Amino acid sequence: MSPPDALEAAAALLGSRAQTEVPLGARTTYRVGGAAALLVTVNDEDDLASVTETVRATGVETLVVGNGSNLLVADGGFAGLVVVLGEGYAGVEVEGTTVRAGGAAALPVVARRSVAAGLTGFEWAVGVPGSIGGAVRMNAGGHGSDMAATLVGIRVVDLQTGEDREVSAASLLLDYRQSSIAQEHLVVHAEMLLVRDDERSGAATLAEIVTWRRAHQPGGTNAGSVFTNPPGDSAGRLIEAAGGKGLRRGTAVVSTKHANFIQADDKGRADDVYALMLAVQTLVKEHAGVELRPETHCVGFGPIPQPTSKVEG
Repeated sequence: MSPPDALEAAAALLGSRAQTEVPLGARTTYRVGGAAALLVTVNDEDDLASVTETVRATGVETLVVGNGSNLLVADGGFAGLVVVLGEGYAGVEVEGTTVRAGGAAALPVVARRSVAAGLTGFEWAVGVPGSIGGAVRMNAGGHGSDMAATLVGIRVVDLQTGEDREVSAASLLLDYRQSSIAQEHLVVHAEMLLVRDDERSGAATLAEIVTWRRAHQPGGTNAGSVFTNPPGDSAGRLIEAAGGKGLRRGTAVVSTKHANFIQADDKGRADDVYALMLAVQTLVKEHAGVELRPETHCVGFGPIPQPTSKVEG
C-alpha cells in the first residue's frame, strides 16, 4: 500500500495522464472489486517513460493489469498506481515462423492470427481471455501446452528500477503457472517461435478447443481455474470429492459444472469470492490433506470478515 504522499506525488507528476479512483471490477472477468487510487494507460513510449520516471521518483506501489482474466481485487480497492497497456501495444506481427505480440494483445487474437499465417503451436490460447503480458507472467496454458513451449523472449520494463531489457525465456524461471515476472514488471512484447502447418488443420484445432471449453467450463463471471492442480491430481476433482460443488459464500458460488471455477453474482463482492476461496482451501485440506495453491492473483486483501449469508450446498 502506498503512503498518501507517494500517491499525491505520483498524481502530480503524471498530471493528465492519470485518472483517480478508477473502478477495477469492469477490468476483470469477475466484474467485482474496488477502485484503483490512480490509473494510467500507456499508449506509447513517451507514456512508458513518464510512468517509469514517476514510479522511480515516488516509490508508489504499482500493479500492472492486463485483461484481468486471472485477477481479483478486494472491494477496498488498490491504494497505488495501476498501469494498463493501451492499443499501441496490442499489435501482432508474423515473420516467418516467429510471432511478435504486444503485451496488450489478446490471446485469442494471437492464436487466430498465427493459424491464419499457417503456423501451429499457439492454438491452445484461443479460449483464454487474457493478454500476452499476463500470459507470460503466469505461464498460462491449456490443452497440453503453455507459454513456455513456444516463448523465445520478451521485452520487460521494471517500473521500480527503470530497467528496460530484452530477456530470454530461459531466464524467466517459467514453471507451472508461474514465472519470475512480478506485479511491477511490464511485459512490452513477447516473441514466440512456432512451426509451419496447414491452415485448415489449425482452424480445425481452434474449433475443437472452443467447442471443448463451451462443453466443459462454465460461462458467466469467473476467472477460470481458481487453484493450480497439485502434482498428479486435479484441483477440480479434489474440490468435488470434498463436496465443494455449489458451496456459497455471500455473492460467490463454486460452479456446479466445474468445481475449480468460482462464479460471482451480478453486482457481487470480491471479498465474498476471496472468502469462498479460503473456505474451499479449508474443505480440501480437511478432506484430502492437500493444500491448494491459488492460481488467481489476489490484490488488496486483509482479513476477510465472517460472511453473514448462510452457506448453501
